[in-house]
Amino acid sequence: MIFSIITIFPESFDSYLNSSILKRAQKRGLIKISFLNPRDFVKDKHKTVDDKPFGGGPGMVMKAEPILKAVQTTRHRISSNSKVILLSARGRQFTQKMARDWAKKYKNIILISGHYEGIDERVKKILKAEEISVGDYILTGGELPAMVIVDAISRHIAGVLGKAESLEEKQGSHQTYTRPEIIKYRGKKYAVPKVLISGNHKNIEEWRKKY
Repeated sequence: MIFSIITIFPESFDSYLNSSILKRAQKRGLIKISFLNPRDFVKDKHKTVDDKPFGGGPGMVMKAEPILKAVQTTRHRISSNSKVILLSARGRQFTQKMARDWAKKYKNIILISGHYEGIDERVKKILKAEEISVGDYILTGGELPAMVIVDAISRHIAGVLGKAESLEEKQGSHQTYTRPEIIKYRGKKYAVPKVLISGNHKNIEEWRKKY
C-alpha cells in the first residue's frame, strides 16, 4: 500500500509515522508513505498556496492549482488503482469498516490535508475526491486526520500486525489488566477480575465479550 499525503506541513508527520508499528511496516516494505508539498508547485518567491475567498469572509482558502499539480505528480508514480481523499470536517465520517474495505480494494491512497478556511471546492470536483472526516469536531488542519487514516488502514494490511496484535484485532475492544493482581491505592484494594486468573479460557472469552 502506498500512501501519498498532500500537505504544507510534512514535518508534522515525522514522529508518529516513524515510530513503532508503522515504522516497522515501512522498513519491511509493507507500506510506503510519501509527501508532496503544494508549495513546491508554485513559482512566486513567497510560495503562496492560499488566497482570499470569493464573496468575502474571514481567513484564507487553499488554492486549487498547487494541490492539483501535487496530485498529478503523485499519480504519475503510482498505479491507477487509487483513491483520493479530501480531509474535511464536513465529510463522511471515517469508520473501521471503511479502513478494512479500502485496505483490500486499493493499492494507493492519496490524502489531501487542508488548512486555513478550507480548500477551493474545484479540487474535489476535478479529482472526484471523497470528503472524509474523522469525527464530529473541527481541527486546525488535515494532518492529524491523515495520520489516523494511515494508521487505521495499515492495520488491515497483511503482515503489519504481529500475532498478539492480530489477536487484539479479532477480539475487538475489551477491558485489560496486567500484574500485579492487586493494587493498593489510598487505602483501597483494586483486584484483577477472578475470571482472568482462573485459567478457564471459555469463561475468559465470554467475559471479554461482555466487558
